[in-house]
Amino acid sequence: MTDSQALFEAERRLQAAQRAGDVAALDTLLDDRLIAIGPDGSKVTKADDLAAHRSGTSVVTGLVEEDLDLLLIGDLGVTFFLGTVTGTYDGAPFDARLRYTRTWARDADLGWRVVAAHISPA
Repeated sequence: MTDSQALFEAERRLQAAQRAGDVAALDTLLDDRLIAIGPDGSKVTKADDLAAHRSGTSVVTGLVEEDLDLLLIGDLGVTFFLGTVTGTYDGAPFDARLRYTRTWARDADLGWRVVAAHISPA
């Protein structure tokens, strides 16, 4: 498998974990140092994200990828996702077309892990 294929695979595993609410998979795919900026401008850490999935505060019921590109530079990669995400957050339903920009770092033992993300309305 090429580095690009491995990064695409990691991105798709992350999407599947989001849809399934799979906290164990998210824990593996998200770096402990993660900082993500949500579509509302809020700052979210890995602990925040895992807690929201674990508690049911954040539930993704649909995630449809429209486009996915990547940039790969050595042990760093960036994925650019465009798609529709549906679910509930804090009990309120949402249905949004979003762009996710994720920066990934390759860990020798764990593979590709997200270290930074930015989410914005598309």
